[in-house]
Amino acid sequence: MAAYPTSHPSRRWYGALALVLALAGCGTAADRDAGRPTGPTTTASATASATASAPLTREHLRVDGRTRAYLLHRPAGGGDGRRPLVVAFHGRGATAAEMREQSRLEEDARARGMLVVYPEGLRTAWGAGTQVTRQRPDTDADVRFVEALIGELVRTERADPRRAYAVGFSNGGSMALRMAAERPGLLAGAASVSGQLPSGPAAVRPTGPVPVLIVYGADDPVRPLAGLPHPDPAPAGEEPVTPTRSARASAEMFAAANKAGPAATESEKGFDRTVWRSGPTGADVQLIVVHGAGHSWPGSAITPPEGFGPTSTALSATSTALKFFTSARG
Repeated sequence: MAAYPTSHPSRRWYGALALVLALAGCGTAADRDAGRPTGPTTTASATASATASAPLTREHLRVDGRTRAYLLHRPAGGGDGRRPLVVAFHGRGATAAEMREQSRLEEDARARGMLVVYPEGLRTAWGAGTQVTRQRPDTDADVRFVEALIGELVRTERADPRRAYAVGFSNGGSMALRMAAERPGLLAGAASVSGQLPSGPAAVRPTGPVPVLIVYGADDPVRPLAGLPHPDPAPAGEEPVTPTRSARASAEMFAAANKAGPAATESEKGFDRTVWRSGPTGADVQLIVVHGAGHSWPGSAITPPEGFGPTSTALSATSTALKFFTSARG
């Protein structure tokens, strides 16, 4: 069994998105560049595909000599002050538009005055781990892209640098955890749904305190709750699958970096919540294990592809993540 979804199941998952893409002007293929970076990170002005007042635009940013694409949702109004920013990473084999449809982050973010940005990964994936591969010779390229993207939105969209958050699904969830682990000063919080910290030769380790939430299906058949230290080989020509720690071990590593207190677990209807209360750093860690859930986004209206397991309605991963962010430090 493949450890992470490849492009074809994801296409089946979001086959109904053609109209959404057409209305938003969201083509993807022309914006992906498989080449290596040609220079140091540089940030150029993003170019909008619609007017600056539009709630959703497709934009571009030049980083490391490569043009990267992203969707940007702007909340209505919001005054002249700085606005919280949520960076949302799609899963492997998916796109920014698909992450938007899967999570529907804007519905909750709008009421909170949050900007939401959906970046596109290279070859529909993220460099969530640190292992060099033939397909991804520069393992830090995505980290630099996210740094530049947040900086650009702070400059052009009044994003608040003290309230920048990351969330992601699957491979994108692991990317959110990597950003939290390696750039704790950049983020005020991170949330991962069905994504764990990379391990083995791809290992990522937290380097400082940051609030972290991990939401995981107890019956995930794609990347099990207990982790995937030895994934099956990827299909020929595809990027190798990243090994990962268990969801609990991932949370424990952040709790240790946060100098958090001991774990306390409470059972709620449909899920168990384990919390490592903040110590001197003021950064909590939470692990929510959803009963009967598979490799899916709890609360989503999108039906996962065959073999991914069911989607739980015991909680909304979207509202849970945004509530976690707004209650986090800063």
